[in-house]
Amino acid sequence: MKRKKLEKIGVLTSGGDAPGMNAAIRAVTRAAISNKLKVVGIRHGYQGMIDGDFVPLRTRDVSGILHRGGTVLKTARSMEFRTEAGREKAYQNLKKEGIDACVVIGGDGSFTGALIFSQEYDIPFVGIPGTIDNDMYGTDYTIGYDTALNTVVEAVDKIRHTAASHDRLFFIEVMGREAGLLALSAGIAVGAEAILIPEAKILEKELDQFLKKGYKEKDRSGIVIVAEGGETGRVIKIAKAVEDNYPNLDVRVSILGHIQRGGKPSARDRIAATKMGVAAVEALLDDQKSIMIGLVKNFIVDHVPFNKAVKLNHSIDEDLIHIQSIINI
Repeated sequence: MKRKKLEKIGVLTSGGDAPGMNAAIRAVTRAAISNKLKVVGIRHGYQGMIDGDFVPLRTRDVSGILHRGGTVLKTARSMEFRTEAGREKAYQNLKKEGIDACVVIGGDGSFTGALIFSQEYDIPFVGIPGTIDNDMYGTDYTIGYDTALNTVVEAVDKIRHTAASHDRLFFIEVMGREAGLLALSAGIAVGAEAILIPEAKILEKELDQFLKKGYKEKDRSGIVIVAEGGETGRVIKIAKAVEDNYPNLDVRVSILGHIQRGGKPSARDRIAATKMGVAAVEALLDDQKSIMIGLVKNFIVDHVPFNKAVKLNHSIDEDLIHIQSIINI
């Protein structure tokens, strides 16, 4: 069956916000308009689709948002969209608005929703990976990662000043659900004495070595980076165990939290988001659906199926683990 000619597309941000999402919204909007398409912003993610929270987007509507953090379209996680009734309501609203296709900016949860929806209804979806975790299969880079990494580095550099001044050992929790790439990269960038991530138990030996030997030879201060790892209070448990075993140490915990998701996007995030936004519109014009736009070796790839993007994991960079083991002697 011949697909209806593309005339109007929707764009939404879903799941956790990430710096650079606004740059992607801007790129999608302007690329669509340059191809004679109408654009509708869907506010509050999939919940906005269910509620009919739509706003037309023109060139001037996306002016001045390139440098802004967060997302001007807002974002949310919708339990209702996980139900058949919720998706039916969303579909009817899209058809009523005349939306022929959608670009969704988010992570694996957002793409899972898009995959299910496009299997049930005749509206194609193309995804742009936006998450600070940088854990999506099929792309070397996700929007927001670079900004978040630099935010962590800046914060930890400041904490190190306090650690040195008071001879304290700081355990610093970095975001990343089950993924530890943000923590690993940040730990290398700040010269952490140890890095704990769920993908590499071997790095836990560094903490033991530091506590038993290195801590006596160096200044009595240090930084240990701990990946969130999907476990609430993980860093507190680790720090408490060290404090119990080494009562002479002055142990502190710092949880960076949502500061990592905010702030102005870096130049790299702005450029990557712009490239992906344009590529997403071009993919829809090429009749593609249920695929994610990715960057591999800094080149756009636009044929990563949603079912692979959401089921397969982006493996940790083994070279970084090897490098950390060499330099942290």
